[in-house]
Amino acid sequence: MNPDALTEQLALFLDVMDAGSFSAAARRHPLTPSAVARRIDSLERALGSSLFVRSTHAVRATPAGLAFAERARRILAELRLARAEAVSLSSAPEGLIRIDAPAPFGRRHLAPAIAEFLVTYPGLDVQLRLIDSFIDMEGEHLGQVDLVLRIGPLADTRLVATPLAPLVRVLCASPDYLKRRGIPRSVRELPEHDGLDWDALAPPYAWRFEVDGRLQSIRPGRMRMTANNAETLLFSALAGLGIAHLPTWLISDYLVRGELVPLFCENGLPPPEPSGIYALRLEGEASSRSRLLLEFLKSRFGPVPPWDLALQSGLGRG
Repeated sequence: MNPDALTEQLALFLDVMDAGSFSAAARRHPLTPSAVARRIDSLERALGSSLFVRSTHAVRATPAGLAFAERARRILAELRLARAEAVSLSSAPEGLIRIDAPAPFGRRHLAPAIAEFLVTYPGLDVQLRLIDSFIDMEGEHLGQVDLVLRIGPLADTRLVATPLAPLVRVLCASPDYLKRRGIPRSVRELPEHDGLDWDALAPPYAWRFEVDGRLQSIRPGRMRMTANNAETLLFSALAGLGIAHLPTWLISDYLVRGELVPLFCENGLPPPEPSGIYALRLEGEASSRSRLLLEFLKSRFGPVPPWDLALQSGLGRG
């Protein structure tokens, strides 16, 4: 099996495991659910072991699948790093890479990753512009910059999107709020609580939950704070103003430290949203500099991002 095929096979297997279904994994690849199932069947035959237990609505990893996943993640990360190193060694990379990115994600995750990237590749420079709103998150400035990071659904098919990480959203509140108002037993009780919400341009999957087999919009009855900035909602949640529905890339550290309590996560993180975290570029061949950075970021942020790995052993205790 060539390296590209192996990378795709392992990534598909891990997506099925993390998403818990063939259909959810298919949305991350240009495949149908039946094609995903066939590829998993082929992988199981090659390994001589069953990796998943299938049911009508979900698939669950077997002990062999869990063991294989642990090694598969390491193999996939090493393959991506090996590819990036091969590119760098074939011709010492030099030049400037220009990037636009959302400010909250850029400060927390992208800037530290790029600093590590620049230490590794001293011939490269990066111009990073952090944007405080959704202006140009569709990539209108591409051409002026090389890459635009986008969090959420993609609408413009003119652009080439490289998936960097899945997007998981969790209901959360401060311990103080839950002590005062009680812990909701199900999402149906959210209308009885105070909340923190997006003003106008809300993410499409915020406050949407699967209830009785279908996706429903359920929100708190009173919104104590509305804002067009994710960090504002985070600070309001930490202050005990209400329940928020925020992405794990933003709140992971606060959940780990117990400053926020995750709700309805007794069985682990919710499944990723159909959208994710992407790097956008114009159609056509990417520069070797951009390809090198994309491979580095894919290895740094995927297939399971570090902010979600930090949560996997600790959720359900709150």
